[in-house]
Parts: sequence; C-alpha cells; structure tokens
Amino acid sequence: MQAGKPILYSYFRSSCSWRVRIALALKGIDYETVSVNLIKDGGQQFSEEFQTLNPMKQVPALKIDGITIGQSNLSILKQVGQENQLAWAQKAINTGFKALEQILPSTAGKFCVGDEVSMADLCLVPQVANAERFKVDLTPYPTISRINKTLLSLEAFQISHPCRQPDTPAELRA
Repeated sequence: MQAGKPILYSYFRSSCSWRVRIALALKGIDYETVSVNLIKDGGQQFSEEFQTLNPMKQVPALKIDGITIGQSNLSILKQVGQENQLAWAQKAINTGFKALEQILPSTAGKFCVGDEVSMADLCLVPQVANAERFKVDLTPYPTISRINKTLLSLEAFQISHPCRQPDTPAELRA
C-alpha cells in the first residue's frame, strides 16, 4: 500500500462501508481497501489486530495520515434471534421507508434533497439494497425507488457497490 494513501477497512456488504465508498468516489479520492470479513473466523473485526486499529470493533474505519476514523455501525440484528432476523429487518426497514416516503415529496428533486447528491442519498442506496436483500416489497415506496434508480446510474454509486468490492465473494460479483 502506498504511503499517504487513505486506507478503508471495509466489508463488501456493510451499508456503512458503502456510504464511505460512495463519498470517497464522489470526491475522487483514491484509496486502498483492507477487507475485514464480518463473518469469517467469528468476525475479523474482533481480532486483536483490528481492535488495535478500531477499539469499537466495527467497519468502516478510515485511516488517513496515520489517524483512524471509526464509525458506529448498528449491529442490532446480531442481538435478534437468528429465526427473527428476516421479520425484524423487514419491519424495521418498512417503518423507516414509510416515514421517508412521506417526507420526500417536500424535499426531493432528482435526489433526496433537491438536485444535488447529499448525505441522505449516501444513506438511501445502501438501505434500499438492504431492503432488497431482506425481500422488502418496494412497491409502496415509489419516490424512494425512483431516487434509488437515479442514484444507481451515477458512477460513484456503481463503483462503490458491494458487488464490485475486492472482498465480494465470486458468486455475488457483478
């Protein structure tokens, strides 16, 4: 890895990591990726090596000029019983999307807030991907669906997509 180049500690499927990848792509910042598999070996984020880097034991972590910036990552699903994850995820996503779908008509243009990509958009796309992953019916959310489709046509969202990350398993690659 090049000296001085930012290093993103990431997991391909992490929506929090995806938000950071989108932001880096939008800013045109070249960076290295270090994969932190959240499943393998009981979760590589719990390794001593990673805990030294990020005591929060979460991805993403971004190291710039020797300083590591960590972000809190919701791990609520881990607390929910395995058999309840799908139903819990669907309910949580639907609750959020119902509220957002009501708000968007007063804020949206081409994107969530007008016609410029905002932080709201960086959060929306990974959450829609989670909704698709957990088989949430998006039919009741036409504004969310329209904005998501528009955002996914942008290069920054395409190159940062989980299916295009170095640690994406072959069967999930685009």
